Amino acid sequence: MSTRRRLPPQKLGSLIGAVFGLVFVVVNSASSPGLLRLAFCVAAAAAAITVLVGIARNPVASVPAGVRPFGRGYAVIVLAEVVLLFVGVRVVAGPLGLPEAGVAWVAVVVGVHFIVLARLWHLRLFDVLGAALTALGVLGFVLAVAGADRMWIDIVAGVASGAVLLEFARRGVRQRPTFSSASS
Repeated sequence: MSTRRRLPPQKLGSLIGAVFGLVFVVVNSASSPGLLRLAFCVAAAAAAITVLVGIARNPVASVPAGVRPFGRGYAVIVLAEVVLLFVGVRVVAGPLGLPEAGVAWVAVVVGVHFIVLARLWHLRLFDVLGAALTALGVLGFVLAVAGADRMWIDIVAGVASGAVLLEFARRGVRQRPTFSSASS
């Protein structure tokens, strides 16, 4: 009889953050000149590898009593996020006429997702992560409305968001998380 091993929630979260961070960089660097895109992608891949090494090597903090990382609350948040992403990107591209701001919408929704998860999981690190992603998304919208070149919108709202996700994934495997009081 084999024992089934599961990845602890903190490491799983860092793995998810690293994968999505890498995807954000690779997808949203496509509008950048070749060498710049290559630099973005190589840096993102190196950061993702660092996260994977950290997952393999570092211990994790225990999850406080009463916090179920991947329970019903998480499922509701992710479902709402998927709906908001799907509908919002279409609204931004269609009625608003800003298809280049789709990545900005994605950054805002993902940022708000982390702010809500910070409340659900009592995890302060996600407040900072969520605020950073939301701010990058809003800045991407401002650039789109101002008529900025798509490359700059993609770099600010997409590549920078990916870099933030990768950095927080790295922090997640290197540091013990700080939980706020479970009474909220």
